Amino acid sequence: MKQNLSVVSTGRPEFDRKLGGGIPCGSLTLIEGQSDAGKSVLAQQLIWGSLLGGHRIILFTTENTTRSFSQQMGSLGMDIMEYLLLNWLRVYVLESAKITTSNSLNVILYEVDKREDYDMIVVDSLTSVIVSNTYADVLTFFDECKRRCDKGRTFINVAHSYAFGNEILVRLRSVCDAHFSLHIEETGGRRIKILDVAKVRGADQITGNSLSFEVEPGLGMQVMPFGKARA
Repeated sequence: MKQNLSVVSTGRPEFDRKLGGGIPCGSLTLIEGQSDAGKSVLAQQLIWGSLLGGHRIILFTTENTTRSFSQQMGSLGMDIMEYLLLNWLRVYVLESAKITTSNSLNVILYEVDKREDYDMIVVDSLTSVIVSNTYADVLTFFDECKRRCDKGRTFINVAHSYAFGNEILVRLRSVCDAHFSLHIEETGGRRIKILDVAKVRGADQITGNSLSFEVEPGLGMQVMPFGKARA
């Protein structure tokens, strides 16, 4: 397997350029946005690019089973079966009804600490936890993620924008090394997904402000030229 452990990549150069060359390893990243705006697809693209780069990944998901996640990735042209079989990718399914307590955040951290040989952790999504807990609990969880990042782990947390109040979002932005916000724009009768790159601390290159994209079956995320997006 190709080894490129200095950055978390999407596996797509056109996207990585907008992320400043990729997210530096050891970073804490927040992906937030509207429903159906592409949050999970972006997280999946980062998982794929990181697997290609030689990272070992733990995914905590409330959105899929292991099988449905594998099928979803395959439908986007990203076959993860080999990585699952080799245990380069481990999937923990979190039932939404059972993760509404602050203890569930500790369970995630406990499982992460047991698997020290996995350097990248993705949680998709934290929405139900955030809306069911105090801001203090959520901030403590992000602080604990950050402490593990300082030891070389990389965390990507995904959530819907509605889960956050303005006050906690401002505080989380300051804690996180990278922050991506996604939304949908209606243009010419089309629904266009927009990725806003709010922050990438320590990026090798200058980050772009935003990009438009669509999700193509068998291909995954595809950048849309500005003219096409606005047509």
